[in-house]
Amino acid sequence: MASFSTLSDIDLDKQVATLTRELAGLKKALAKRGGAYYQDGRDATLDTYSDIAERLRDAMPAIRKQGRVIEKSARDHPAAAAAFGLVVLGLAASLLFSRR
Repeated sequence: MASFSTLSDIDLDKQVATLTRELAGLKKALAKRGGAYYQDGRDATLDTYSDIAERLRDAMPAIRKQGRVIEKSARDHPAAAAAFGLVVLGLAASLLFSRR
């Protein structure tokens, strides 16, 4: 590259104009790639969500059945259910305070 003392103002203007065009082209290319990455990520997220929703839909009868069994057990044994609830709350509190 030529030294600064031999460059004229016209040469500098041409170089700046060329670099500006190249930068504009790079910005467009980056925007296209970013859009493609966003689209790919969105598609993957939608696929994952659809898969999870389908699995939950298939598992809902079994989940409801287990919920009714647990509810019946809690109604039949209220003291045991209360004790279990307190144990769960104690474990959650100990985990919360142990992280600090």
